[in-house]
Amino acid sequence: MDLEFFADPAAFLDAAGDLLAAEPVLGTVIGSVTERTKRELAAGIDSWAEVGAPFDRWWMVVRDEAGKAVSTAMRTAPFHPNPVFALPMADEAAVALAIALHERGESLGGVNGALPTVSVIAAETARLAGGDVTVHHHTRLWEATDVTVPPAPPGRLRRATEEDAPLVLHWFTAFHVEADVQAGREPDPTGGEHNTMDSALVRIREGVEWLWESPAGEIVHLTGRSVPAYGVSRIGPVFTPREHRGHGLASHVVGELTRAGLEAGDRMCLFTDQANPTSNKIYEALGYRPVVEMANLLIG
Repeated sequence: MDLEFFADPAAFLDAAGDLLAAEPVLGTVIGSVTERTKRELAAGIDSWAEVGAPFDRWWMVVRDEAGKAVSTAMRTAPFHPNPVFALPMADEAAVALAIALHERGESLGGVNGALPTVSVIAAETARLAGGDVTVHHHTRLWEATDVTVPPAPPGRLRRATEEDAPLVLHWFTAFHVEADVQAGREPDPTGGEHNTMDSALVRIREGVEWLWESPAGEIVHLTGRSVPAYGVSRIGPVFTPREHRGHGLASHVVGELTRAGLEAGDRMCLFTDQANPTSNKIYEALGYRPVVEMANLLIG
C-alpha cells in the first residue's frame, strides 16, 4: 500500500476522481473543498496564503498493490490545529500516514473524519510524538433521499447578495461559537472555517448562501447549500440568531433547500454534532438518515 501526496488540487482530483465519484456522499468534504480550492486558484484567489500554517496544504491518495486509488485524506483546514481530514482506510494505511507526517516533521494536532480511521491515525501520532488523544466532538453524516418540508414562516427565502456580505461573514463566525455553546462545549472563536470577506464574497457569487427575510425586511436566518461536487450538495452552515429561534426557520429553510437540490438531481447531505440533540432531531424529522459516524480528535 502506497501513499501519494499532492500539492495541486487539480492533480489530486485527476488521481482520486473515480474514487470520489464512487462514494460521493462519503467523500463530500474532500470533493467540495478540493473543487472549491481549484476554482479559487483559477480565479487568482489563494485563501491559504492568509492562514499562516507552518506547512503547505496537501492532498493524499492511498493506492493498493495494483496502483488503484482506494482512499484519500487531505490537510487543508485553515483553522487551528489544522486537522487532517480522512476517509475510511485500512489500519495499515492510517498508521503509514501518521508515520509519514511525523517523518516530514509535520506536527499533527488534530484529525477529523471517518471512524475508526481517525482513531488509528491519532493513536499512532500520539505514540510517535507523545501526548494524549481527546475527543473534541463526534459528528454524524446524514443523507436525505426524500424530504418533508414544514410550512413556511412569514417572510421569504432569497439568495444572499454582495450587500449582505458583512452580515454573512459575521454569522459564519457566530455559527461556530453557537455550535459549541449548544453542544455544551467552551466556545472557541478560532474554530471552524477560516472565513474572510473575500471568501464570503466567493460563496455569495457562487449562489450558495441563502437568507430568510422577515415581512419587515429584517434578515433573520442563514443556510448554505454547497455547489454540487460529484453530484452531491451539502447543507451548512445553518444559523439563526437567538432572538429569532423557535419559529421553525431552520426546519423550513433546510427542508426547502433540500427539496430544491433533490429536484435538481443532486444528492443532499449534511453533518450534525452528536452532542446537539436538537439539530439531530430536526434533520431526522425532515427525512435525513445517518450515513457514517465521524469524530474530530485532538492530539497533544
